[in-house]
Amino acid sequence: MSHAVSVCHGEFGRAALYRLDKTIITHAHREGHLIFYLGGDPAHLVVEDVPHACDGSHAIAISPWEPHSFVPLGGESLCLTLYIKPMWFLENSVSAEYALNFGSPTVRITPRISDCIKRLTGLLLDDESRDLFDAMLFETTRTCFEQSWQSCFAPTALQRAGCRFSDFRVRRSLRYMQEHLCTDFEMEGLARQVGLSRAHFFKLFKRQMGVTPNIYMNTLRSEQAIDDLLTTPKSVTDIAYDLGFSSQASFTRFFSSNVGIAPSEYRRVAHVS
Repeated sequence: MSHAVSVCHGEFGRAALYRLDKTIITHAHREGHLIFYLGGDPAHLVVEDVPHACDGSHAIAISPWEPHSFVPLGGESLCLTLYIKPMWFLENSVSAEYALNFGSPTVRITPRISDCIKRLTGLLLDDESRDLFDAMLFETTRTCFEQSWQSCFAPTALQRAGCRFSDFRVRRSLRYMQEHLCTDFEMEGLARQVGLSRAHFFKLFKRQMGVTPNIYMNTLRSEQAIDDLLTTPKSVTDIAYDLGFSSQASFTRFFSSNVGIAPSEYRRVAHVS
């Protein structure tokens, strides 16, 4: 069963050591995402429907809102995973055209990146050194971000995201989902709310947001669940009901499928630096 070794939240984002042996379904994050293979059996990360080997030669870089999934290849993988807040990209990119994404989904592990991985992993395993976490998370992200753009001729982030938020019906649907986060509603009903057929709504939403409405809603619920687990004394059952789930069991299945581990375990190992 997949489980977390350590999770730490900081100013720029969070990092986690996971032992993963179960598939994580297609999902997305509003954060940028870096995944490093540390040991065990190799696996695949599927990014935008393209599989990439999760092994020791390359890190996997996933841009904000880029759909992806984790597929084990028969055994357990030990992975260091980073989640970087969107404002980091905006505040630290040399050019605005690079601000919203990584240049490539694969990042070659250079000696410098390898050193960053070792040091950040050590911090996660050492409670006495958590005050160094933010600086190390920043340095690891910066080094991987720069490496991801080496010899990269992919479309820029602004070209990819140029049409986002331009349609008032998509903006209205985003507000509706945020306001009804704890309501179990059908996407067909949401399409009617914004005056579109289900098929047209899904096509327009995916073109502008890069993910389907279902994945976007799952992301909002996952983020709220993580925040509740980390910052409130609410029980897992209460969090489940507050987010519109019919039972703790259904919430646990949802959380495990989208985050990788059970919510109770996430709360047990997570720390704030």
